[in-house]
Amino acid sequence: MSTNDKNPSAATTSPVAVLALNPAVDISYDIPQLLADQKVRADKTYYHPGGNGINVARALTELGVPLKCCSVLGGRGGEWFMRLLGDDLRESHHCIEVDGETRVNVTVQQKQPPSQYEVDSGGPFIPEAILDQIIDCFLENAASGFAVLTGSTPPGVPDSTYAELSEQIAAQGGKTILDAHGKVLQLALETKPFLLRTNRYLLEHLNKQRLNSIEAVAQAARDIQRKGTEYVCISLGHDGAVMVDGDASYHCRAPRVRVASTVGCGDALLAGVLSAWIQHQDTKEMLRFGIACGSATASHPGTGLFTREDIENHDYELEITALDI
Repeated sequence: MSTNDKNPSAATTSPVAVLALNPAVDISYDIPQLLADQKVRADKTYYHPGGNGINVARALTELGVPLKCCSVLGGRGGEWFMRLLGDDLRESHHCIEVDGETRVNVTVQQKQPPSQYEVDSGGPFIPEAILDQIIDCFLENAASGFAVLTGSTPPGVPDSTYAELSEQIAAQGGKTILDAHGKVLQLALETKPFLLRTNRYLLEHLNKQRLNSIEAVAQAARDIQRKGTEYVCISLGHDGAVMVDGDASYHCRAPRVRVASTVGCGDALLAGVLSAWIQHQDTKEMLRFGIACGSATASHPGTGLFTREDIENHDYELEITALDI
């Protein structure tokens, strides 16, 4: 049986749960040029609710995918975050309060020379009791459906948390969607998640070598897939993304768009790929739709994600190339 034949007819009714352990208030500045020891006035400033889990949840909601997002928020930063989030997640957001402050991340978009700088903070300390509460919420809502584990883990959360959750999800009949980095990624991959989304930079760190060609990236993705992960999607920036399943591998180059910010593009890509799978699309269409969502997000400033209208009204000319890997 091919991978694409495995989509159950009940997929559209399977629950989707997103774990957002480290939400953030994202501030983005557009500036002429960053100068050492000089004050620079921003031309424009943007404020958005952020963090990988929140971005994925917002993107899936925009695509009409029912979900439950379980998050941890704290202090005035958490209040600010909730004001920015508004009703983006409607009734699907469950948050638990923690002492400390929800983190604030900063992105600087420099015009000349064109560059993007990002500074992420660590987030509040998560006590064991709070972590247990949010994990219970997540596991209950994931049930035997899809469990999205994405983003950084804040202080107090062990590196093994995603791996342990992935095993628990599998034990209750669910599928883990993974997007992490460092030791957290290494440990979680050993549990053979259903789908991995990462980028070339993190894949190079995982493999401890440069991957200078599309074929090298695809081969590294294939190596992961052969160890038990059913789908592996590697984003490549302006080069698009590579996706591998049990039968084939594909590359899709990103369309030419006016890039305002790349923050959130990988999260949008992941949401598009998962949404397409839920809608019974094959691997090529999963990749195509993911690229469309990620590229549309790049045209929005700050952490502004794509809209449904972006996808429906823009005819992205996306060519999928089959790779013999």
